[in-house]
Amino acid sequence: MDLKKEIKFSDLLPKRGKKTAAAETAVAAEPKAETPKRERPFSRSKAEKTPSEPKAAKAAKAPKTKKAARVSHGRKRKFIGLKIGASQISAAQVVNNGGAHVMQLAQGRLDAGIVVGGELREPEALATALRDFFKKNGLSRQNVRLGISNNRIGVRMFEIGGIDDPKQLTNAIRYRAQEVLPIPIEEAVLDYQILSEYTDGEGHLKRRVLLVVAYRDLVDRYTAACKKAGIKLAGIDLEAFAILRALAPLAEGGAEPGSAALVVVSVGHDRTTFAVSDGNACQFTRVLDWGGASLNSGIARALDLAPSEAEPIKLSLSLAEPSIPAGLTSEQAEKVREAVMHELQAFARELVSSLQFYQSQTGSLGIGEIILTGGTAHLPGFAAELAKLIGVRVRVGDPLANVKVSKKVDRDQPLGSMAAAIGLGIETV
Repeated sequence: MDLKKEIKFSDLLPKRGKKTAAAETAVAAEPKAETPKRERPFSRSKAEKTPSEPKAAKAAKAPKTKKAARVSHGRKRKFIGLKIGASQISAAQVVNNGGAHVMQLAQGRLDAGIVVGGELREPEALATALRDFFKKNGLSRQNVRLGISNNRIGVRMFEIGGIDDPKQLTNAIRYRAQEVLPIPIEEAVLDYQILSEYTDGEGHLKRRVLLVVAYRDLVDRYTAACKKAGIKLAGIDLEAFAILRALAPLAEGGAEPGSAALVVVSVGHDRTTFAVSDGNACQFTRVLDWGGASLNSGIARALDLAPSEAEPIKLSLSLAEPSIPAGLTSEQAEKVREAVMHELQAFARELVSSLQFYQSQTGSLGIGEIILTGGTAHLPGFAAELAKLIGVRVRVGDPLANVKVSKKVDRDQPLGSMAAAIGLGIETV
């Protein structure tokens, strides 16, 4: 599996340091702020727009109409963060007014086969599911930020120098994109953010660039499904950036020199998003082909069941202490535990490989801990067993810890699968 894989396009990516003219061109809808506190999404550049894009997404990138893509409540800005997984849809209504205030959380099941590995296979079925989901939960279809995560999305960070003109800089970055990313430019949606700039010892201006690119057809299928569901997108964001905003918010002024990296691991149904931040920006991200369904498959093989029959057994399992799920004999319970531990060891190897790859990069930081989220994170003993296998502290993150929460929100519900949706609704200031 190749390194850093993920994307985002609307108006949420991190921006630190001096704001350049090129950066303003690339993210026209971004509020002017010199030191935002969290990861913020990309805006697709004008050159990357396609006729199939939602009008709201286009408006978000046009300087004269950028406010049209937001629902305004005085100085408040309300967004609906929307995450579409392989087995469920999650949404968070967030009002941003001097800080994020989570007003509503909603979850709903999604039939198998509609989304597989982050790829939308059945656009019509998804449009129907989204219409029903938004109606059932009374959610606004305006100002929605959609998160995506897939192996056909690439993220790279590099430096470029010797260019002052914004147009020439954009052309130079696009040229570099052809060199560092395995996606033909004509088939891609591309965006970038200037993270910082400095003058080297010889007086040459250097810029640190975060580049994000995805296959155009991947993005267009989601935007078309949302349009058919009557949803107006304010933007499309990379799930890795969203979970960092929710679980590992950036400190004011950025990370202190020598501080540990912020690592977040979100375990979904059929894939896991791995993201590392230095406290200023997402440094590395990768999508792993492992999820809660991997545990179902392991249990199913051990007991000669169908994976769907293994799901209830997994949900009643505990790795924290010996237990016998209802309906199983002690011998069967031992087989289940062995199968789960075998799958968990495979997952741990993937995480260690990703951590080692990150730390092989110039400027990488030490790993202090891993923040775990996603539905599988709530399996009793899962985090503790993972910590033993990796040799790094692992804790389950709380996506509501850094935001205000409405009294109507049920804090006792499993929140792991809501982290991306909450992060998608957060606006940086």
